[in-house]
Amino acid sequence: MLESTGAAVREPLRVVVMVSGGGTNLQAIIDGVKDGTITNTQIVGVISNNKNAYALKRAEENGISSRCVSPKDFETRGDFNVKLLETVDGYEPDLVVLAGFLVVIPPEMIEKYENRMINIHPSLIPSFCGKGYYGLKVHEAALERGVKVVGATVHFVDEGTDTGPIILQKAVEVQQGDTPEILQRRVMEQAEWKILPRAIDLIANGKVRVDDHKTMIMP
Repeated sequence: MLESTGAAVREPLRVVVMVSGGGTNLQAIIDGVKDGTITNTQIVGVISNNKNAYALKRAEENGISSRCVSPKDFETRGDFNVKLLETVDGYEPDLVVLAGFLVVIPPEMIEKYENRMINIHPSLIPSFCGKGYYGLKVHEAALERGVKVVGATVHFVDEGTDTGPIILQKAVEVQQGDTPEILQRRVMEQAEWKILPRAIDLIANGKVRVDDHKTMIMP
């Protein structure tokens, strides 16, 4: 029998991960939960808009419930939005993680999960972000501009594109001879796969507060 210490006991954070492709960031979260980098957290579901997404295979291999909700299967975007929100709600998540989910999030879902939905973006916001900046396009733009430092950002999701309160950022150096593909991989390895698990762990342990559209990381 556990003795009471007077401290509040936190229930594990229920996380749903939404992803469209291979799911490397999903894998980083799965690994983080397994190795204890992410504490007090349970991945309760994975949702993809792409039935062929390897992320769904990763979920299956790790015993995580998964669903595919594709706009292609609905007559209208409105019908899809209703089903997507219904599917998310069905997992009763405390936190929704967008880990490369290339579908516009319904406004109703953004409102319902305010400060409970986060996104990983492969740049140091506010650089190379917003409409049209996703995937390799971000790294192509960075190399074309000739910047010397890139990186990744984890932020809360609001009604804008990449405009929500920033939680964590990590810089990565650009190297001579980089291609968009090489740079993308380095940003993933050195930034994305580190700060996304870290952000989830901070949230799971009650250490992130949003105040006036800015985040405070508590000690």
